[in-house]
Amino acid sequence: MSAEDLDDTGATPAQQPMVTLPDRLSTNPKSPYFNPELLEQDIGIRFKGVEKTNVEEYCISEGWVRLSVGTAKDRAGNPMTVKLQGSVEPYFRAKQPD
Repeated sequence: MSAEDLDDTGATPAQQPMVTLPDRLSTNPKSPYFNPELLEQDIGIRFKGVEKTNVEEYCISEGWVRLSVGTAKDRAGNPMTVKLQGSVEPYFRAKQPD
């Protein structure tokens, strides 16, 4: 085992604690489901088996995602969204080597 295999706590990748994604997460800072620390990580969303990149909010237990629709804004300046029902699979994307 080399020094590169250890993180700053001295744990190997297999020993590092796994962070689980919450049942519901939003990118809107006004939402009670907003979590800036978690959103700093690279999170991917599969909706009905297809990768989505325009997800504003998701809920696993209720089975829906809220997607932004183009560049349209509502009167408060927030992106217009549409709520779709289906299976939701959030995951952490693997880090790409530099």
